[in-house]
Amino acid sequence: MNVRLRDVLPIIQDVPDYPAFLTVDELQASSRRLASSHPGVVQLLTIGQSRQGAPIEALKIGDGPRKALLYAMPHPNEPIGSMTLEYLAQRLSEDDALRRSLGFTWYLVKCVDPDGARLNEGWFKGPFSIERYARHFYRPPGFEQVEWTFPVDYKTLHYHSPLPETRALMTLIEQVRPDFMYSLHNAGFGGVYFYLSHPAPPLYEAFHELVASQGLPLHLGEPEMPYVEAYAPAIYSTVTTAATYEFYLAQTGADPATMIRMGTSSLEYAQTFGDPFYLVCEMPYFYNPAINDTSPSDMVRRDAILQALARSREQLDFLRQQYDAVRDELTASSPFRTAVQESLESSQQYIAAEENWARSDPRTAEMATVAEKFDNLLVRRFYELLTLGMLVRMIEAQVASHGLSPALEKAQQASQRAFAAESAELASELRYSVIPIQKLVRVQLGSALLAADLAAQRR
Repeated sequence: MNVRLRDVLPIIQDVPDYPAFLTVDELQASSRRLASSHPGVVQLLTIGQSRQGAPIEALKIGDGPRKALLYAMPHPNEPIGSMTLEYLAQRLSEDDALRRSLGFTWYLVKCVDPDGARLNEGWFKGPFSIERYARHFYRPPGFEQVEWTFPVDYKTLHYHSPLPETRALMTLIEQVRPDFMYSLHNAGFGGVYFYLSHPAPPLYEAFHELVASQGLPLHLGEPEMPYVEAYAPAIYSTVTTAATYEFYLAQTGADPATMIRMGTSSLEYAQTFGDPFYLVCEMPYFYNPAINDTSPSDMVRRDAILQALARSREQLDFLRQQYDAVRDELTASSPFRTAVQESLESSQQYIAAEENWARSDPRTAEMATVAEKFDNLLVRRFYELLTLGMLVRMIEAQVASHGLSPALEKAQQASQRAFAAESAELASELRYSVIPIQKLVRVQLGSALLAADLAAQRR
């Protein structure tokens, strides 16, 4: 197989220098204009509705013999993919030669979770900083995430309550039977990394070169899950429900169904209808070059992991104190409350499983690389700041709807002080750079074209 970066670079170099992320309304308006301007090439499909009644739309572009399904914002705090599809849709509509050479009919869903995306729009227009991102951040718990609410039956785990958004995607998958699927995720802080449904050696070097072409780092710290299989540096096998289940069973001895409490992925659902080639490219908004540094640090990896987990417990204790202090007053229906509550209910089990793994896996007895130490001691704190931000938003939502009580005022002040202090300290210690949206889109788009080419050659 011949997957060549040189064929992709001229296309991705044309990506505009986007100053900000588009809102849900802006994405929908753009799709309507595109379909109206290219009626013989583009169709705008309504594939379902969100829980709050917002339309979920897909663009169908071209008429190639193979089928490609790409969808963005499977987690609503991840809008990079929506910008990738914004550009790809325009390019495919206007570039007849490119569309014919790829040989696909393209189904592009710019935003599969419009309700959740709107709760993140407070940071979409910048200025971009970790403080602003965390302060306006929203991410639902697993059982309300589109990506992880597909039906599954595995041992004691049984999930058959897909969200309306998930059902819309299920119907499209069943109708399209895609040859190539791309779930457009992104991380928050770190480097670039990939998940693939199949081993694909022709892609590894091309992906690495693609990332380097934009001056971005690979994510060479800790893998997102300690049990994921690495194909190459920063390139992993997709995470399966079975692997997650077996990891928690081995590390806790408890019934994993009590921890997972959600469904399976879009890939595993699509595999009931065929064998698509599936890609995820995780992109960060912020980075420090340390995440790419594989030289040895001054710390054993196990010690770095356990120190990070101890701090996680402290943060969790603070969250629980503030939540418990106002629990009886939380009468307003709030997505932030659901997210915080789920974190409080599940995080202790996740931490215990990771602690057991870190103490027993011989690989953690080696010296940590600079990237692994940085990831454990600083990047992990960045992600914990996001939950703290949702705690602040949860209290604000209650105050806005029902007024300020003494208990709410005390918890609000404590939470805001903690958020301000931690975000300021992290900004200083992380010494981060903000990645231009243009570079992020170029890497996501380039990896899509490379993977689509390989998917075409598999058939």
